[in-house]
Amino acid sequence: MAKTMPPDMSNVLGDNKKQQILALGRLGWSLRRIEEATGVRRETASLYLKAAAVPVRERGGRPRAWPPPKPATTPEVSTDPDEAKAATAREEVSTDSGRTGPAVDAVPPDAREGAKPATGDAVSTDPPRPTNGGEPSRSPTASACEPYRDFIERAVRQGRNAMAIWQDLSDDHRFPAQYASVKRFVGKLRGSTTPEARVVIETGPGEELQVDYGEGPMVRHPASGKYRRTRLFVLTLGYSRKSVRLLVWKSSTRVWAELHEQAFRRLGGTTRVVVLDNLREGVLKPDVYDPTLNPLYRDVLAHYGVVALPCRVRDPDRKGKVESGVGHAQKTPLRGLRFETLEDAQAYLDRWERHWADTRIHGTTKRQVAEMFAEERPALQPLPVGPFRYYAYATRTVNLDGCIEVQAAYYSAPTGWIGRDVLAQWDDLYVRLVDITTGHLLREHVRTRRGHHRIEEADRPARTPKTTLALLAAGHQAGATIGQVCDQIHHREGQAGVRRILGILALAKKYGAPAPVDAARPADGAERRPPGVGKRSRVFHKRPPAIIVTGSQNGRNRRACLRAASDVR
Repeated sequence: MAKTMPPDMSNVLGDNKKQQILALGRLGWSLRRIEEATGVRRETASLYLKAAAVPVRERGGRPRAWPPPKPATTPEVSTDPDEAKAATAREEVSTDSGRTGPAVDAVPPDAREGAKPATGDAVSTDPPRPTNGGEPSRSPTASACEPYRDFIERAVRQGRNAMAIWQDLSDDHRFPAQYASVKRFVGKLRGSTTPEARVVIETGPGEELQVDYGEGPMVRHPASGKYRRTRLFVLTLGYSRKSVRLLVWKSSTRVWAELHEQAFRRLGGTTRVVVLDNLREGVLKPDVYDPTLNPLYRDVLAHYGVVALPCRVRDPDRKGKVESGVGHAQKTPLRGLRFETLEDAQAYLDRWERHWADTRIHGTTKRQVAEMFAEERPALQPLPVGPFRYYAYATRTVNLDGCIEVQAAYYSAPTGWIGRDVLAQWDDLYVRLVDITTGHLLREHVRTRRGHHRIEEADRPARTPKTTLALLAAGHQAGATIGQVCDQIHHREGQAGVRRILGILALAKKYGAPAPVDAARPADGAERRPPGVGKRSRVFHKRPPAIIVTGSQNGRNRRACLRAASDVR
């Protein structure tokens, strides 16, 4: 007679696969491990092991023995009368977990191969699920984390550490156990690692702080609408391990300095030394003995009374406290999370800082971070009255006229700096010239309009350069009046008027020197005009005007001015 099988057992395993499952079960493998090795679902493997009376190890670690298989009494299981009698007649089948051999041998091979395991609702290998409104239940021998296995496995796949998982369980799921339980459970899931040795640098209160950058969480950018990786700024005090963590989209010299100011305000003071890495925002040229700091960053620290101490190249252990603070934030509160706005991410980070980071017992000091910061706060240096006044800066070369150009305006440098580079710093009110090598202030000028000059009297040359004297002599050779005009320009504008003198000489060379005109008075006092001289020439006889030739006049006006200048006595 042909055998029939229930509809839910239509997918019957082959003999090889079935014997493999039974062999692994006798070795004490768990259902999850059998599923990973054979590819057969845990529910199916559980039914075959139950039919063979093979004990299966529970998730808590203890093996369990299946109850003796019940004889098939329904025609849906088997229609063979011989197999049914063999299943009910053999009462010597043992349910003892230690006697698995006889229990398997007691069932005929044909019966074992043809038996169809039951798939009722009472058979289940899933962990107990929490009921509505109640807390998850567990076996007394199982881990307290077992009801939350799916949540913990998902968090481990995201790369989160045991501390972050325990904090989320405590906040969102009212987890009753302690951190050690989650740590052991996570360690079993991914294995244990040997920590590396670290050197502990002890500092006094208010003596040192360390700063560094790290990768922040993914945040949706308001301009593009896509998720972008942010930058995490961390400042850690050397004594109390109190940290300030700030998120920004991108970094620059000014952003780096502004983050320091924000951290100083949050702490309510500053330390005497700041230890930093050799990043471009803080250090322009790394050097063991004399590193070159970024000028803006150097001035910000000087404003707050802090001295920068860059680390050696490829020596991050000197600032291991902030390195640990960066890793703590990346692995614990921010790993695997995304935020819609930067403000939401910063608010989440600040809440974690107050609730968990400040209240934790530090692993090295064995004291609470907030308590140690309360001791260190009085030792911090007070903040200045006003914030730092930021400026733009660039390198400029002193021109031949002794000035540098800043936004189309000209500012004088000290004598002897022609052809040399200076550091120009400017804001809305002032322009400062600084020595690049020493950082000393050379000159400070008030901002002027475009195209104008700011020249101090001390910066004017004590004697006229030879080239200028040659230009003035050429002006006198071109004509007496032209020489007078060149002398007036040089007297009023100094070196800045050299180009105007060159323009006058170029006009005289192109159009020639004007001929002098005599307008003598007769003996009787009557006014006579020379031939070819109009009435307007009388004005020049009465009051010789000051003639200044500007570059904006066209050729005809320039020629008229030169002719008028020739009439001046």
